[in-house]
Amino acid sequence: MKIFDKSTIRGDLFGGITAGIVALPLALAFGIQAFSGIADPKAGAIGALAGLVGATMLGFFASLFGGTHSQISGPTGPMTVVAATLVSATWASSSDISTVLVSMTLAGIFCGLFQIFFGIIKIGKYIRYIPYPVLSGFMSGIGIIIILQQIYPLLGLKGSGNMINLLMNLPTAVVNGISLKALLLGIGTILIIYLFPKITSKVPSTLVALIVMTIIALFCKIENSLTIGEIPSGFPLPFFLKENISLNGIDWLVVLKTAVIPGLTLAGLGSIDTLLTSVVADNITKTKHNSNKELIGQGIGNSIASLFCGLPGAGATMRTVVNVKSGGRTQLSGMVHAVFLLMVLLGLGSLVKYVPLSVLAGILITVGVGIIDFKGFKDLLKIPRADAVVLIVVFLVTVFVDLLTAVGIGMVIACVLFMKRAGDLVEGSYSSTEMTNFDKESPWHDEGGIPENIKHKIYIQRLNGPIFFGSITRFQEVMHDVPQDVKIVIIRMRLVNFMDQSGLYAMETAIKDLQQRGIIVFMTIIQPQPLYMLTSMKLIPETLPEDHTFKTFEECTETLKLMQKNGQI
Repeated sequence: MKIFDKSTIRGDLFGGITAGIVALPLALAFGIQAFSGIADPKAGAIGALAGLVGATMLGFFASLFGGTHSQISGPTGPMTVVAATLVSATWASSSDISTVLVSMTLAGIFCGLFQIFFGIIKIGKYIRYIPYPVLSGFMSGIGIIIILQQIYPLLGLKGSGNMINLLMNLPTAVVNGISLKALLLGIGTILIIYLFPKITSKVPSTLVALIVMTIIALFCKIENSLTIGEIPSGFPLPFFLKENISLNGIDWLVVLKTAVIPGLTLAGLGSIDTLLTSVVADNITKTKHNSNKELIGQGIGNSIASLFCGLPGAGATMRTVVNVKSGGRTQLSGMVHAVFLLMVLLGLGSLVKYVPLSVLAGILITVGVGIIDFKGFKDLLKIPRADAVVLIVVFLVTVFVDLLTAVGIGMVIACVLFMKRAGDLVEGSYSSTEMTNFDKESPWHDEGGIPENIKHKIYIQRLNGPIFFGSITRFQEVMHDVPQDVKIVIIRMRLVNFMDQSGLYAMETAIKDLQQRGIIVFMTIIQPQPLYMLTSMKLIPETLPEDHTFKTFEECTETLKLMQKNGQI
C-alpha cells in the first residue's frame, strides 16, 4: 500500500486528526511522568514539552519509514517508565538539568540505533516466541508502576524513587498534608474518562477531562506549584542548540556509559510494544505489516525525536485503534496526526501552564488500569501452574526490580519449563498400546464419509503438535486464511497433545472470529490436557458448545449428514 492513496485520503485525514486529539493529553501526561523524579521548578514544563516533541517527531518519521500502514506512534507507558527511571537516577547523581536532558537524549538515540539494527538483522519475527504469561506479567507490572507513581501528584504531593521507596514514604507524605483540591480534580478526571463515553464516543473522553478539569482548576485558583507551568512555544530545536542545556562540564564518557543500557532497554520494550500494536492493526484492517521495516521506522523516529529532546516512544495501541476506527488506512494518517500535534505545539505554551498535575495523574491512572491484564490474573487458578508461576514472577520483578530483568527471568523460566514439558511428552510417547478408536484416524482417511455436495462448504483444519507460544503465529495465519464462502470449520485436535495459555487464548480468538463471520465451528478428538484447558477456562461450553465437539470424526460426519438433511448446510 502506498503512503498516499486518493481513495482513503478523507479517512486518513480524519483518522489522523482524531488520533492527534487523543494523543495530546497522553503526550503531556507521559512527559510529566518521565520528569517527575527531579526537584526542579521547571520539571513539569520540560516534561510536557518532551512528551509533545516525542509524539510529534516519532509519530511523523515512524509513519513515513515504518512498515505498518495505520500505526500511530508516540510516548507509551512502558517507554515512559524506563525514561522516568533514567531521569531519576541521573538527577540523583548530578542534580543538573543539562546532564539529565543529555542523558535522556543519548539514551533515546541509542534506542533508535538499536531498533534500526534489530530491523536490519530481521529480529522482528522472533517476537512470537515471547510467551503470553511473560507479556501478561510484564504489561500488568507496568500498569501497576504507572498507577503507583501517580498517587503522589494525585494527592498534590511530590514523590520520586523506586516503588519500594514510594510506598514506604507515602504515609509520611500524607501526614505532612495533601491538597484536597488536587485530589478532587484527579478523581473528577477519572470519572469523566470512564463515564463520558456512555454519553458519546465521538469525542475523546481524555481530552474532555483535560479541558473541563483545567477550567474548574482556574475557578478554584489551584496553586501554581501544582500545575505544569508554561512550556516554550515554537519549532523544537536540537539539544545542542537549546538555551536551557549547557554542555560545559558534562562528563561525556560517564553519560555515554549510563545511556547505553537504558537505550537497549528502551529499544527492546519499544520493539515489543510496537510489534504487538502492529498485530492489533493487522487484525482490524485485515492487512499484513512488515515487522523489520517497522522496527527501522521506529528507530529512525526515536533517534530524531531524541535529538530534539523528545521522549522516546513506540506504536501506541489505543491511538492506533482510534485512527483505524476513524478511517485511517495508510501511513498518511500517522503523519497527519504528527502535523496536528506540531501545530498545537507551536501555539500551546501559554495555555498548557494551567493544566493541573493531578489531572494528568488521573489520565495516567486510567492508562495504567487499561494496561493491566485482568484476564490473565482472573485465570491464574485455571491455567497450568507453570504459566501461573511465570506470570507472577515476571509481574513482581517488573514492579519491584527492573523491567528488562523481568523479561529476561520470565523467558528463562518459560524456556526451562517448556523443555521439561517437551521431555515429558517425548517420554510419554515411548509406550505402545493396542489399536483403538483413537488410532483408527491415523491415516486421516476417514474424511471420505462427508457427502460430496457439501464438501465445498466445509473447511477442515488439521492441527499437528502442541499449540504453544512458539507456534501460535502460524496457527493464527492459517485460521485467518479460512475462505469466505465456508459454512463450517472442523478443527481436528487428535495430534494436539499440549496447549499452553498462549495457545488457549489464540484458539479462543480464532473461534470467536469465525463465529462472528457466521461460521459454525466443530472440534474432534480433544486430548486430555487440551480438553482440561478448554473446559476449565469455559471455552467449552460458553464459546464452543459441547455438542460441537466429537470423540471421533465419524460422529462429526454423522452430524454433518443430519444438518444436510435438515437443510442447515
